[in-house]
Amino acid sequence: MRLKIGPATVSIERGDITDWEVDAIVNAANSTLAMGAGVAGAIKRKGGVIIEEEALRQGPVEVGEAVLTTGGNLVATHVIHAAVMGPDLKTDGEKIATATRAVLALAAKHRITSIALPALGTGVGHVPPAVSADAMLNAVVAHLRAGGSSLKRVVFVLYQDDAAKAFIDTLKRLSAVQ
Repeated sequence: MRLKIGPATVSIERGDITDWEVDAIVNAANSTLAMGAGVAGAIKRKGGVIIEEEALRQGPVEVGEAVLTTGGNLVATHVIHAAVMGPDLKTDGEKIATATRAVLALAAKHRITSIALPALGTGVGHVPPAVSADAMLNAVVAHLRAGGSSLKRVVFVLYQDDAAKAFIDTLKRLSAVQ
């Protein structure tokens, strides 16, 4: 599924976010920026401990904030760590939307043109995929429709079927509103 918004393309893909050839991939982080399980664990395993070390030097941060680090051994040049939950590992759609907007602001600040995002909050945070899809896609679409974004390619890289379905359904709904 793909949607064109101005000069940018938003797409939904299945796969492993650590393999994506983009300027930056997004890590679903907690406010301490320590990289444990889920997406963070996969990024740390493939990209190297340097990513976590660089993140920890910038933390802790407030829930809803984001920081940029090197991509280490990943194909992506950078990792943007989006703090979607605190140490209590609880999150919701509002926190996910806030963190997504922080990711987009950081991407703009660093003139990033391509980015890959996971379904934030759906793993350890136990947020239903439809809630994550609604929060994240609304934030991305609003950002791109506002104009002036450096982003040309936004890819939601989803590992699980239920997340892929939720993101595709939400993007279809949003494209009908265009």
